[in-house]
Amino acid sequence: MTVLLRTLGAWSARRFAAAAMTCAALLGTQGAAAESARYEIDPNHLSIGFLVDHVGYAKVLGMFRTARGSYAFDEARGALSDVRIEVDTASVFTNHQRRDAHLKGADFLNSAEHPRMVFTAASARRIGERGFEIAGQLELLGRTQPMTLQATWNKSGPSPVEGTPLSRPYVMGVSARGSFKRSAFGMNYAVANGWVGDEVALIIEFEAQRK
Repeated sequence: MTVLLRTLGAWSARRFAAAAMTCAALLGTQGAAAESARYEIDPNHLSIGFLVDHVGYAKVLGMFRTARGSYAFDEARGALSDVRIEVDTASVFTNHQRRDAHLKGADFLNSAEHPRMVFTAASARRIGERGFEIAGQLELLGRTQPMTLQATWNKSGPSPVEGTPLSRPYVMGVSARGSFKRSAFGMNYAVANGWVGDEVALIIEFEAQRK
């Protein structure tokens, strides 16, 4: 009887050890799957546009031609974090040379003293299957103010047009929209008389590659 009990005890211990090892392996796999991948925005597939009212007649459509950015994304969980988009303010373009020079000057972007406009966000709130509310901070003209982007995760997958059949970059496409008031950053030129709108609407479209 004693031998039987010892045998059953040893058998139970072996089964417990095996089960523990299996659980540890499963937890390790889940932990690895939950890790966020780093994405870098492709500058060749990045568009940052803006709309600003002009004397109430129409809105001026412009863009920033030089920008970069990155973020972390866990596709399995749909978790977006560590967002950073950096814009070169001197790259502003509205298809009007004198207006562009004015926009780069002290009345507006003051690009000589403040060459960067930066949006950052630590995390994002998922809305539905492919929507995200990204509440972050916009740094402009030496000031930082809250700004929220509404983003849509359009598509993810191996690029059909880049790389080789055996080495396709994994690409994620995003559309985002947001807005801010110029006056919140001390950019008050022509706000009081209504010649130039205070609200700046942002249009952001990009593709990012997983690293």
